[in-house]
Amino acid sequence: MDGATGAGDVPGAEADDRLTGEEDLDVSFDVVPETDQSFENALAKARDGTRLTVDDAVALLTTGTDVAGIDRRRKERVLEAADRRREAVVGDEVTFVANLNNNVTTACNVGCLFCNFKDAAHTFESDFDAPAGVEVPGFTKTPAESREIVADAVDRGIYEVTSVSGLHPAFALDDEHREILEGYVDEHGPEAAYRDLNYKSPETYATDPGTYVDQIRAMSVDGVHVHSMTPEEAAHARRGTDWSYEEIYRRLHEAGLDTVPGTAAEILVDEVRDVICPGKIDTQGWLDAMEAAASVGMGLTATIMYGHVDNAAHRALHLKRVRDLQDRVDGAITEFVPLSFIHQNTPLYEHGVVSGGASRDEDELLIAVSRLFLDNVDHVQSSWVKYGDEGGLKMLSCGADDFMGTILSEEITKRAGGEYGEFRSVADYVELITSIGRTPVERSTDYEQRRVIDPDERPLGPRLGPNADGTPLVRE
Repeated sequence: MDGATGAGDVPGAEADDRLTGEEDLDVSFDVVPETDQSFENALAKARDGTRLTVDDAVALLTTGTDVAGIDRRRKERVLEAADRRREAVVGDEVTFVANLNNNVTTACNVGCLFCNFKDAAHTFESDFDAPAGVEVPGFTKTPAESREIVADAVDRGIYEVTSVSGLHPAFALDDEHREILEGYVDEHGPEAAYRDLNYKSPETYATDPGTYVDQIRAMSVDGVHVHSMTPEEAAHARRGTDWSYEEIYRRLHEAGLDTVPGTAAEILVDEVRDVICPGKIDTQGWLDAMEAAASVGMGLTATIMYGHVDNAAHRALHLKRVRDLQDRVDGAITEFVPLSFIHQNTPLYEHGVVSGGASRDEDELLIAVSRLFLDNVDHVQSSWVKYGDEGGLKMLSCGADDFMGTILSEEITKRAGGEYGEFRSVADYVELITSIGRTPVERSTDYEQRRVIDPDERPLGPRLGPNADGTPLVRE
């Protein structure tokens, strides 16, 4: 998760961040952005549609390793090639989905240094005594509360609910998993269960989040599309067992999970993960989980979170691993989502490891090279949450063709210091997309359902959701 107001706001919260590794940061890397491939050769291959190599991607992302910094004229040539490829693959339509973000809990103790969405899990315990005058941040929703939130949004016309949450120690996959975890508590004691399995019994907390299956069933309302359970959450849902990722995702799919968001990818190079998220699953774990989700019939998205301690070679390797995964899962990845690191309120910034995030030139090149490199993924997303309206629209001329969703609630980026808002109406989308001469299209999560929107139609509201009738999601 990448986000903001965090554990450090509550005295004593740091003690709950069991896996941060903040004291031992090593930001020297073996993988460096050096290549014998020339920029001109790489660009020629990109224009011809030849499948690019990692060396090609490094040359394009850096505008050539023979020059210092980014050469703006070379950059524009890469952007032009990517925009032409976008037009050839998907045309001039710009898509978006009517969706809700329902993040269940901010309670987490993994301690990723790029994230400040989470709040220290022990501050959610029922006997936690907050210092006088200190308001404990964060939230945990019960399954009933999640169902009420989603049902209201479905009635208002959303098509999709997206849910990504902190790794709450009380979460279990389902009742059987709960019995296994409680058995460990009975045999070894609660301290060992927490130390070994990151598990505490639900009664420890002021609010019981239920199980992952409970939450998925609760959010599966009236045929809404449920997009949830990242590879990291799937790993949390199998701790203490010998269950495979296939078994985890099979049970979740049966409970109502439709597709899996490929977040928690960050950078799929372990030497970077060892710095920014040492407590998370490794690169192979992420890939295994994604492949397992596809094997039980679910669609996927894939992401990259860049602009922190990573370099262009790491980004190129990440693209190669996503492309190889797409080959193995027979096209199950519907879209690639570049996420520019929002640094302001994160531990990486607060501890002086980074001084900022990616430059706008880097953002544009990452979008463009993603389009050119990922020849087996049709859709590349531009995030107005990360880039803002002006920047987000620019990315649509750099190779991107999707413009996110309405996201009726968006806590993660906002809590990291993001400045670009939480909600986008259909009317907003129509105005923004038509302003650059492109065609606005409401889509389903898997892009199979598409509705071209007439800018003159009234009212301007969603029409693809289970209960959508064109009524705007919110009153003006």
